[in-house]
Amino acid sequence: MPNLMGVSQFERLFREAASLDVDKSDLKRLSDFLGQKLHDMLIVAQAKAKANHRDIIEYYDLPITKGLQEIIHQFRRMEIGLELKPILENLATLPQLDLEYSAETREKLPEIIGGLTVALARAFKTIDPEVKNPQTEHWEKAEAIFNTLL
Repeated sequence: MPNLMGVSQFERLFREAASLDVDKSDLKRLSDFLGQKLHDMLIVAQAKAKANHRDIIEYYDLPITKGLQEIIHQFRRMEIGLELKPILENLATLPQLDLEYSAETREKLPEIIGGLTVALARAFKTIDPEVKNPQTEHWEKAEAIFNTLL
């Protein structure tokens, strides 16, 4: 899968969000995780759109909780721009959805990815407040938590 962000963006996000040091080797793991979580959210959004007899996924169909919405706002304040193209390239490697995304949904994907990244960084600190550089066990625990919630 293509990486969803550059190494410097990734390092800066984790540093600002949770004072964590990550490196290039963690970037693929992050991209795989984020691509799968975004796809999971789009599957739920697709079901909601279909249940409402629409043929397009609107932003409000996405299962964005109050907590994730707050983190997305915090991500915006960090002023770390993410590009849409790598996100769409990543999604193209996953199973195809039946419905397309609205322009607003597509436009907001970088913010959702940013919010999920900040949430993941903070989850590492919740799992282990002393962690400085997340290891495999931290990734596995965080992924298990996100898989339960998203």
